[in-house]
Amino acid sequence: MKKTVVLIFAILISIPIFSIAQSLEDFLEEGDKYYEQFNNEKALDSYKKADVAFPDNWKALWRISRAYVDIAEHLPSSTGEQEEAQIEKFKLAYEYANRAVKLAPTESVTYLRRAIANGKIALFKGVFTVAGVVNQVKADCEKALSLGNGGSDIQGITHYVYARTHAKISEKWKPARAVLGLGWADRETALEHFQKAIKLKPNFMMFYFDYAKTLLSDDQDAKAKEMLKKAISCKNEDEDDAKLREEAKELLKKID
Repeated sequence: MKKTVVLIFAILISIPIFSIAQSLEDFLEEGDKYYEQFNNEKALDSYKKADVAFPDNWKALWRISRAYVDIAEHLPSSTGEQEEAQIEKFKLAYEYANRAVKLAPTESVTYLRRAIANGKIALFKGVFTVAGVVNQVKADCEKALSLGNGGSDIQGITHYVYARTHAKISEKWKPARAVLGLGWADRETALEHFQKAIKLKPNFMMFYFDYAKTLLSDDQDAKAKEMLKKAISCKNEDEDDAKLREEAKELLKKID
């Protein structure tokens, strides 16, 4: 009897405590709280625990992708080794988002996260050197928008990513980018989707800031000033908003 009790106890202590004590939602809620505090490493740790305890769950996977992007964005990149470490994190973000897409092909957020990861890779490598990646960003945004689910935040961010993609690619002369298969980019489409993003998520500084920059490139200075002032008045919702506010102030001074 004593041996049996000892054996049962040994089995119980060999099982990770978190797998007994926490549900999937517990892990995700914990990670989301860290995410809201901009503690990306701890958020990633919680989401990875969810992935261990509940393998192949798309809700955990897209969050892991988001965490890797947030971590990579703030890594140093002044040396070749540092740049390599950064791009590897973006690639991990893509891999997790890609898995989420395969597990939940009817969820907008999975395509959005894959688009964001691919977008970061494209910007890192140079958007005009990886046309196939950029085209995948466009396709994933369009798929997320066509599904139309996930709520106003997800749809708003998707409109923003789609707008920014059009804005960035349209900076290059159209005949030159058409040769690369990127002739679809259009500044008017960018402006339209920035507006839609702002309507769905009206207090996000980054939306107004990038909308303003695209307006400036379209010689709409008065409208751009208005959007920069709105950006400056937004409360901080992203960990980089304080820095972005200063950039908006500097840009506003230049066009006043």
